[in-house]
Amino acid sequence: MSSGGKGKTSDSKSTSRSSKAGLQFPVGRIHRKLKRGNYAQRVGAGAPVYLAAVLEYLAAEILELAGNAARDNKKTRIIPRHLQLAVRNDEELNRLLGQVTISQGGVLPYISPELLPSKTATGKKGKASQEV
Repeated sequence: MSSGGKGKTSDSKSTSRSSKAGLQFPVGRIHRKLKRGNYAQRVGAGAPVYLAAVLEYLAAEILELAGNAARDNKKTRIIPRHLQLAVRNDEELNRLLGQVTISQGGVLPYISPELLPSKTATGKKGKASQEV
């Protein structure tokens, strides 16, 4: 018999939906969680692929910014502090994760301008002391 139909041949390897979509995140696992999570009665075939792609993009974006923060601090390992700095310094990620607390993240460094020494006052004192 000829195998001209759409059926699989016996020597073909099965490929995952993640590899078909070119993703690292598990499409099959996300599909299973969507089905068992009581989100809807039915889940389409494209929904877990799209969700996996979005989650992978967000993870890659946060990890890239956290890696840059780690490199700025002369470290080779990303710690929660670097994640906090990455998320809070990015406007869109800060809006998305505004209500999220990152454990061991610390706070953003900020000094109110009123507490900084004013440049005009020191400049006048410097000139006055030189004239006398």
